[in-house]
Amino acid sequence: MSEQWSLTVDCASPRELAAFWCLALGYVPAAPPAGFASWEAWQAHFEIPEDEWDDGAFIEDPDGVRPGVSFLRVPEPKVVKNRMHFDVHVGGGRQEPFEVRWPRVRAAVDKLVAAGGTVLRVDGPDGTPDHVTMADPEGNEFDVL
Repeated sequence: MSEQWSLTVDCASPRELAAFWCLALGYVPAAPPAGFASWEAWQAHFEIPEDEWDDGAFIEDPDGVRPGVSFLRVPEPKVVKNRMHFDVHVGGGRQEPFEVRWPRVRAAVDKLVAAGGTVLRVDGPDGTPDHVTMADPEGNEFDVL
């Protein structure tokens, strides 16, 4: 039996980063916990000070299959390369012909650049592109393949 898990990303602007990752992963903002009409109602119930209500944002797979991701405000900026990163699989896998896979990757990269992402490099063997390493709006690295 596997354990349920989620991923937490430290950041400066939780709502903005959550919106970017909703687009990148095909996720949606997480629904409030059962029994609460809103996240604000949940926070008020647990007496979380109102000035902390924007300190986190949560996104989830709309199909309820993949893990959730939370974004938590921290005071310190990112200073080194990630030790863990997202791989966003949009191309269909290396079993797909390059002519099919690469346009899918490029379309996703273009969409993410328009949303505030940055292309860091295009990687691939023998000069043939394989994947694109990007940074989200706060500099967290990820790959689109």
